[in-house]
Amino acid sequence: MGDTEDMGDMTEKKCPITNGLPTLRERPFDPPEALRAVDTFSRMTFPDGHEGWLVTGYRQGREILSDKRFSSAAVHKHLAFPSDRASDLEAEIPGLFEHMDPPDHTRFRKLLAGQFTLRRMRQLAPRIEEITAQYADAMLRKGPPADLVADYSVPVSSQVICELLGVPVTDRDRFEAASEKLLRLDIDPQEVQAALMDLVDLTAQLLMRKQAEPADDVLSVLVAGEDVSLEESIGATLLLLVAGHETTANMLSLGTYALLNNPDQMDLLRVDESLVENAVEELLRYLTVVHVGVQRSPTEDVEIDGVTLRKGETVLIHLPTANRDPHQFTEPDRLDVTQGGLGHLTFSHGIHQCLGQQLARLELRIGYTTLLRRFPGLRLDAKPDDIPMRSNMTVYGVHQLPVAW
Repeated sequence: MGDTEDMGDMTEKKCPITNGLPTLRERPFDPPEALRAVDTFSRMTFPDGHEGWLVTGYRQGREILSDKRFSSAAVHKHLAFPSDRASDLEAEIPGLFEHMDPPDHTRFRKLLAGQFTLRRMRQLAPRIEEITAQYADAMLRKGPPADLVADYSVPVSSQVICELLGVPVTDRDRFEAASEKLLRLDIDPQEVQAALMDLVDLTAQLLMRKQAEPADDVLSVLVAGEDVSLEESIGATLLLLVAGHETTANMLSLGTYALLNNPDQMDLLRVDESLVENAVEELLRYLTVVHVGVQRSPTEDVEIDGVTLRKGETVLIHLPTANRDPHQFTEPDRLDVTQGGLGHLTFSHGIHQCLGQQLARLELRIGYTTLLRRFPGLRLDAKPDDIPMRSNMTVYGVHQLPVAW
């Protein structure tokens, strides 16, 4: 045991991370340099003073995510990044099953699993094709230049998730504006609270409507759940609505930007559309838009690779660096659409692996394919240095992406 403690102390002295997680990417598609320079296990001081751990290795992160001795409960969460926000509001909302342990987590997953099966996703494919075509056609009618974020990625992803959940399209602008504020790191806490309350109010209204008039959608399934309260249904809906919209929207835009920045890879896709499925997995690995990672806390002392993670210490697994681990991926810093990033941790791992991952994959495959077909001459309409990156958001991407064709 003494050797283990000595190794933990060596790690702490060698590569500590102080005052939380850096989020600025010096190069737009690569993880922050400070996080690539640290050891696989590094001591990390969270902005609130909590002493925990940062994990950057793929194998180690995957092991923690699948280990039942690690808790996902919100009570163990600490704000990972310097911010004026006093706390993470997620800890205050019931129903966010991402931050629950079994049996509560199991209760929600069982209730919702049927809405996200592969069979269900295949049924949705024709409708997603219609939606992407609708916004591509609007861009073509309008003519260049266009902002791929506002004109394509955001409306496509928000309309898809709205239809799956059963949210009227007329409420789309309201939830888009509120969810954008929830994900900002540089925002007044009162503004965050107001946006959250607006989303809670909107969601409560929608759920009560579904109680009166159920349909074949996720909201109707939630309100019909006998062991789920209205407050929990609100939290679960917020999680699905915000996460399901923001991650896919940003992958559509950032992935397109990465392909335009790697024209040899874009050319491969233009010549052979069958590579799109590989390209989606590779872009998910290469970009990893959930760039503040995921947190776990051991419920007992756990030793991994000679390092002891103490009970109650928060452990942050940084997914962008794990997905660039050279011990797991050949040439991890090179985008290669012929290989695919199979095995990446972008959707997490273990019991908390993303419920909507098959929907995200389907949207991205169709979304990129539509762009390849409709815009064979797609190109950036701005200097790369002028593209505003979402370093100030919990979900990474671009704020705008000016394009022409």
